This record gives sequence, C-alpha cells and structure tokens, in this order.
Amino acid sequence: MICFGETFLQGFDSLCWNYEKDKEIAVEVSSPPIQKICRLSCDIGIDFLFGFVEREEDRLYSSCALISNGQILYDYRRISPGWKVSRLTDHHYQEGNLVQPFEYRGKQCLIALCGDLWVYPERFDLGQDILFWPIYVNSSIDDWQQSLQDDYTQQAGKISSDVLMINSLSQNPDAFGGCFHFRNKLLQDFLPYGQEGLLIVKI
Repeated sequence: MICFGETFLQGFDSLCWNYEKDKEIAVEVSSPPIQKICRLSCDIGIDFLFGFVEREEDRLYSSCALISNGQILYDYRRISPGWKVSRLTDHHYQEGNLVQPFEYRGKQCLIALCGDLWVYPERFDLGQDILFWPIYVNSSIDDWQQSLQDDYTQQAGKISSDVLMINSLSQNPDAFGGCFHFRNKLLQDFLPYGQEGLLIVKI
C-alpha cells in the first residue's frame, strides 16, 4: 500500500472557505477522480490510502480513503475541527464522529487525521495493530527540527500500536512531506521532513 497525507488529493490550499466554490472542489466517493484511483489500484495491484475533501449531499468533510483491489475498503472522516477556518465556515463544513477499527490484510487498523490525535488521543488507542496518521503540516523546516518533530513523536507515543505518520506535499502554501514510523513510543524509521521520497515499512 502507498500512503499519502491529509487532503492530498486536492490540498488545503485549494479551499477558499466559500461553500459555493468549495463544493466544486470536494468530491463524492463515487466521483470520477475516486473511481479512477480505484481502477488504477486494480490495474497495478497496489492499494492506496490518501486524504481528500469529501462531499456528501450538502456537507463537506476532511476524509481519508483506503482503496484496496479496486474498491473503497474504508472511508474515515476527521473528528476534530482544526481542518477548517471556523470563523469563515458554516454548517456545511462538518466532522465525522466514528472511530472504528477495520481489518486490512490480517491487521486491525485505525485512521486518525492530523489534529484528531491531538484533540482525542484516547479514542485512537483501541488495541489495534496499526494506526495510519496522515497529517498536513506546513511549518518551516527549522520549526520542525527545533520542536515540532519532538511534539509529534510524543503524541504518537500515546498510542500503543505501530503508528505510521505521513505528511502531505504541496506548494503555496508549502507542505514539506516526510514520513515517520513509531513503535513503543520510539521513532523506528523516517523519511526526513523536507525530503520527497518513499519510506518503506513492513509490519
């Protein structure tokens, strides 16, 4: 499986917090872009996990889909509100409320999106094997190295399972990527923040 960060499909920089415009950027799970990824997954035999801005009827969510063998195996909606600019948004911009383990390739898994693990860490330590943690962090490389990496490592340490944290890559604003594998409160391996590439993890 190849994993990507929060809102990787569209990027937060594509949103303007005007519902009439943002609803055209958001996609339904049955939309052509998602179905194209499903077909690609089936054709090349690789699963994908990626964040996207989801539309369902008149509601928008920060979501994360796991596509396996050409099908949407799981669709998770972020439960914390930090993905949106609250003073500019209305009832159309919503959060999910379900945190539920799912089985993937013989493992019990959970997905948390970015701020979820800061606001509700207790809801994501349910004895699962793997926690996928796609994030969107666009702080400077200096800020990351000086303090933020330690902060995220400490937060991941609240989860007893393997934690796979994947940051987005984007421009304007810049998000600098980076992938991190945590286990037993320790950083096991990583692709440095600010470096584009692949981190291969076998669990």
